[in-house]
Order: sequence, then structure tokens, then C-alpha cells
Amino acid sequence: MTSSSSTPTTPGPGTDRRRWFALAIVMTAAFMDLVDVTIVNVAIPSIQRDSGASFSHIQWITAGYALAFAAGLITGGRLGDIHGRKRLFLVGIGGFTLASALCGFAVNPDMLVASRILQGAMAALMVPQVLSIVHATFPAHERGKVFGLFGAIVGLGAVSGPLLGALLTEWNLFGLEWRPIFLINLPVGIAGLILGRRFITESKAPRALRLDLVGVALVTLGLLMLLYPLTRGRELDWPVWGYVSMGCAVLVFGALVAYEKRKAARDGSPLVELSLFKVKSFAAGIAVQTVFGVALGIFFLVWTLYMQYGLGWSPLRAGLTGVPFSLAVSTAAGLSVQQLVPRFGRKVLQAGALTMGLGVLLYIWEAERYGMGITSWQMVLPLVVMGVGMGLIVAPLTDAVLSEVPREHAGSASGLINTVQQMGNALGLGLVSVVFFGTISEHLRPAEVGPAFVDAFQYALVWVAVVMAAIFLLMFALPGRPAQHVEGAEAAADAESFEGGTSGAGADAGAGSTGAEPAGRASGADGDGSAAKAELVG
Repeated sequence: MTSSSSTPTTPGPGTDRRRWFALAIVMTAAFMDLVDVTIVNVAIPSIQRDSGASFSHIQWITAGYALAFAAGLITGGRLGDIHGRKRLFLVGIGGFTLASALCGFAVNPDMLVASRILQGAMAALMVPQVLSIVHATFPAHERGKVFGLFGAIVGLGAVSGPLLGALLTEWNLFGLEWRPIFLINLPVGIAGLILGRRFITESKAPRALRLDLVGVALVTLGLLMLLYPLTRGRELDWPVWGYVSMGCAVLVFGALVAYEKRKAARDGSPLVELSLFKVKSFAAGIAVQTVFGVALGIFFLVWTLYMQYGLGWSPLRAGLTGVPFSLAVSTAAGLSVQQLVPRFGRKVLQAGALTMGLGVLLYIWEAERYGMGITSWQMVLPLVVMGVGMGLIVAPLTDAVLSEVPREHAGSASGLINTVQQMGNALGLGLVSVVFFGTISEHLRPAEVGPAFVDAFQYALVWVAVVMAAIFLLMFALPGRPAQHVEGAEAAADAESFEGGTSGAGADAGAGSTGAEPAGRASGADGDGSAAKAELVG
């Protein structure tokens, strides 16, 4: 094994094949995390009955994961840059698997809450490494295909969680009630840990970096001051201290920016690489990602409440109703990056925003027309239209955000992408209290609950449509065509030119270098092209 200071080695034929196995492993881990975010919701009634959990416990079972996850994402990404993305990925997936076992075997609600917080913290170590490993492992001309696959996984994970949770809960495997929703992670996590050690190639930042502990403290404090009041606000009737905390979070983030500037100038090892925001595609993509997270945060929660509380459907029926949406997202995500974006660029994302907005309007119309008598098959059309729109956004957006990011900052960028999405989701969930619950009276008779939830659902979707319109406008700030695809075309041409007298591995390595160096220059990286040189420690 070579040291971290050694010259990067050229991937050989074995490594060329291994990276696709590595991709399958990290994609599986990403899917496991996405499912775990949503799988708990449908099992909440079973958890309450079996464990005697209070409403406060239930809040923390769901919110504890999200808070720990969001607060640790940027730190997890930077730790991967410093200590190695493979190493942090393995630590994260191992810890996530252990935490899942603790959740599944929890003897009381307090243990379940603590285990969920640990699970979220381990996910914060694991998830940022997924995009970082992809970015550092694959040359530019292949990343479009890879991000298309990633978008498909995101689509499947977003909706399959509730369906899987409903099935596992209703099946009551071995009389374990809700526990299999956590225990299912054990075989997947163990397999990922074993295979990851073998097939993932280590990479880290080419320059020696140190962990910015003050930055970690500031970013964690700022995120908690913002997200904690949003998470607990409705339960506590929106106390004044919550608004004060969210206002002071802005000051903490301001202090973070000022400190990170000084830190970068002093030793070049900031937690948040502020130079990334000078890259137009990254800055614009982060803004779109945040607002898109708000739309998703509103929609998925009110959709679940609408079907289960408003229409009185079982968790299984609600989960099955989402299958067309999931299939549409996955299909559109795969097509968007591989076939559409190389031809039409940014217009694909804007078409996605308009299509998803159209699907939301169709849903509003159907919910009003059919009322309480609406059926699952009548929801298929708006869900498919929304799913296609979402699929046209999720994969190309990730592609666009990372297309010009130097490989040395891949971990930091990946952590920021995931963090702002979680912040957007938290903001959306906070807005649910206003745009959904704010329209429902607290003194409804039983017969009035269903119609009230249906009306509130329509009102909330109006806000989702407004947010999608805002996203469409924000997308004008994205580059007309992601640089990665321009580079990828050049790289592919270079690779073809080598076919006559160069091995496939050598051509592939040359393609990767050709694709990465312009990105580094666009991002203000060193002129010697060091941004393109992912350090291999394999």
C-alpha cells in the first residue's frame, strides 16, 4: 500500500472493472439511507402500540435522525477529503448497520430515540462519500451515465421507503411488529462493508488538510439553532425562543463565513470551501437544491397525511399508490442525464420544473373534483406527471452542481449538497404547520376530519406549485450546458484516438485527466492541474 504522499498511480484493467462494483456498493448504501429516512413514518402507529412511545418520543424518532444527519453532513464530507473517502464510507456504513441493529432491538422508546440519533450521525459520515467516490473515481465523460443511475436510485428510494415500511409492518415477520424496518439494514450493511473493503479504491484530497474544529462547532450550532425550532415548533406551539433561535442562526452562519475566510487564508484547511461558491454552476445549483428540498418537504408529508388521515387508507394502500410515481422518477432520471441533458442542457431541468408543477396542478384539480371518493388509479396521471418532472431534475441537478468542482473538494461539495437539501426539507416540514395544519381547525367532529384534510391538501399543493415556479426561474442561473458534458465529449474523443495503440486502461486514465483539468481551472484550482489528480492510496 502506498503512502498518501506518493504519486497517483494509473488505474489498471482490474481497477477499471472494480469501479463499477464500487459504484453498485455506494449506490446501495445511498438507497439504504434514502429508504431509512421515510420507512419509519408508516410504522409509527405500530411503534406506539408496541413500545408505549409518547408523542414526544415519536417526534424524536423521526426528527432525531434528520437533525443528526443534517448537522454532520459537511463535517463528514470534509473528513472523507482528509482521511480517505473509502475509509470514512466503511466507518459510516459499519456504524449505520450497528445503529440499525440497536434500533431493531431497542427495549424502550428512549433507547430507540438514542439509536436513531446515532443512525443519523453515521449516515452523515457515509452519505457524503457516495458522490465523492463517484466524482473521484469516474472520468468526466462517464459521470453523466453514473449520475443518471444515481438519480434513478434517488427516485426509487424516495417512494419505496413507505411501501417497504408498510409491507414489513403488516407482515409482522416472526412476530417482531415494526422491528424489521430497521433489521432489514443488517444484511445489506454487512455485505456493503465486506464488498466495499475489496472493491472501492481509496481517494482523498491531494493536499494535506486538517479538520477545522471551530468550523465544525459553528456549522453544527447554526444548523441545530435553525432546524430544532422548525422540527419542534408545532408541537410546542411555536414559542418565541424558537424564532429567536432561528434569527440567531443567521448570525452564527455569518460568523462561520467570516471565520472560514480567515481559516482558508491562514492554512488552506477550512471546513466549508467558500471558493466553491465562486463556481457559478455550484452556487446556482445549491440555491435550486435548497428550494427544491422545500417543495419535497411539503409534498411528501402532506401527501401521506392526506391519504391515511384524510381518505382513511391503510399504510399499504398508500404505499402502493406511490408506485407509479417512483417508476416515473426512476425512468425519467435515467433518461435525463444520459440522453437529454447532453442535447438540451439546462432546458431539461427547467422542463422538469414545469412538468412537476403541471402534475401538482392536476393533483389539485382531481382532489377537488373527486373529493373523498378519489381512487388510487385516478391519482396515477398526476403522480406520473410529477414523477417525470422530478426525474428530470434530481439527476441532472447533481450533475450540474458537481460538474466544475475540483476533485480535491469533492467531499466538501458533496456534504454541502446534502446539507442544503436537508435544510430545504426541514424548512418545508416547518411550513407544513402553516400551509397544511394552519388551515385545519382543532375542534373538528370525526365526520369533518376527512374533508378538512382534503381541503388542506389542496391548499398545501398550491404552495408547492408556487415553489416549483420559483425553481424554474432560479434555474436560469445554471449554466446552459453543464461543463462536464462538454469535457466528456472531448474525453471520449481522446479515448477513441488511443484505441489503436493504447490499452483500454491507459485511454481511460487519459480521458479522466482530460475531463477533470478544465473543471479545476474553471474552479480556480492550481494551474498545475492538481485539482484533477485524485490521490490513490489503493
